[in-house]
Amino acid sequence: MGSPANAATGCTVTYSVTNSWSGGFQAGLVVTNLGDPLTSWRLGFTFPDPTQRVSQGWNGEWSQTGSTVTVTNASWNGSLPTNGKVEPAFVGAGSAGPKPTAFTLNGVACNGTPSSPSPSASQSSSQPPTSGPAPALRVSGNRIVTTAGRAYRLLGVNRASGEFACVQGKGMWDSGPVDKASVDAMKAWNVHAVRIPLNEDCWLGLSGSPSGSAYQQAVKDYVSLLVANGVNPILDLHWTHGQYTGNISACADVNATCQKPMPSMQYTPTFWTQVANAFKGNNAVVFDLFNEPYPDASNNWTDIPAAWRCLRDGGTCTGITYEVAGMQDLVDAVRATGATNIVLAAGLTWTNDLTQWLTYKPTDPTGNLVASWHSYNFNACVTEACWDSQIATVAAQVPVHAGEIGQDSCAHDYIDRLMTWLDAHSLGYTAWTWNPWGCTGGNVLITDYAGTPTVTYGQGFRAHLLTQNP
Repeated sequence: MGSPANAATGCTVTYSVTNSWSGGFQAGLVVTNLGDPLTSWRLGFTFPDPTQRVSQGWNGEWSQTGSTVTVTNASWNGSLPTNGKVEPAFVGAGSAGPKPTAFTLNGVACNGTPSSPSPSASQSSSQPPTSGPAPALRVSGNRIVTTAGRAYRLLGVNRASGEFACVQGKGMWDSGPVDKASVDAMKAWNVHAVRIPLNEDCWLGLSGSPSGSAYQQAVKDYVSLLVANGVNPILDLHWTHGQYTGNISACADVNATCQKPMPSMQYTPTFWTQVANAFKGNNAVVFDLFNEPYPDASNNWTDIPAAWRCLRDGGTCTGITYEVAGMQDLVDAVRATGATNIVLAAGLTWTNDLTQWLTYKPTDPTGNLVASWHSYNFNACVTEACWDSQIATVAAQVPVHAGEIGQDSCAHDYIDRLMTWLDAHSLGYTAWTWNPWGCTGGNVLITDYAGTPTVTYGQGFRAHLLTQNP
């Protein structure tokens, strides 16, 4: 192997501005080594505008002299194999444009020819980032992609308790850790996304403890920890305010102590306004608007079109005594803040039914809308034939994310079939649940927060996830 300076015989660089504001911007680069494997690397480029400056960078050691910027590898990401990628990024001062166009890798201009056949577009687009913070995401066609345009699947787990611990006197996270060690345990399973169920009352300070600002700060801290460690958080509104005592009621309490059939206009748009304001500008964070709607059950499945209209438009819905907030109301609340984060919008029947999702989908002016689907072995749509006829139809037009998958028998034969189907359709999934509650209750992945898998459900999911790229 030659020295790092002469080993790089070819490279490409994609430079993308991921966010901008008055007087500053954030940008990321995807550097692909087309030459010999490198043990260290040095990227160079020049800003076209002399006022442009690097304020803070990551995924490398950044320096700037005049308009010339140099990024060298950090201690942990110097190895760059043939066709390998690294993604340095930075926050800059000045104007976001014009963009630099000429780059060098170890002194070699990044316009070379691959020294060996490069991967196909489909292969290269599926490769995960090598390290660093979680990628900012957007929707392109029927795929979730990074800002560089690489297809990206949200693959990981649910971390429950943010929806119930605060209203059950158990504290914030049901006594479980939310530190770097706990995130590292997830990453050892190849987790790249964590869905975090939240409680409306606790966030808004209506009931529970911690509540209000203390609850909000705990959520913000966990989100920051996950993003910094390369994991995309999915903030899911799980339990909401509003008294419901109708068909298949989970509780009679007006407070957010159980799953309600639909969110309420009284509080839920306010919840999403506050959450969107808290996380706008950080598009590594995904918003899941409402966990598992069931307005079709609340009208006892007597008028399915009306249930779909209730889901989208809200208002007065049969069997629900409070004014309902529809998915359109919640999308509007998020977008009114200026947030462009991806939003997930659910279907009917605890979001296992997407049959009319395309007909009744909310309008999103940013185009960053994803269909939310849940699939357990005890649901109605549990066969490949059903998935082909119902879910694939939606996935052909918009991204679909399986926010909850699971199997209440503690086995993994069902989720194995399901994940194989989802993988074949390039769809992401987050399994229920990363909490050590004992698999006798089903759908529990771990026996401890160190990441010891349950037998055999957790073992099966972990083995499969380790074979996947996001």
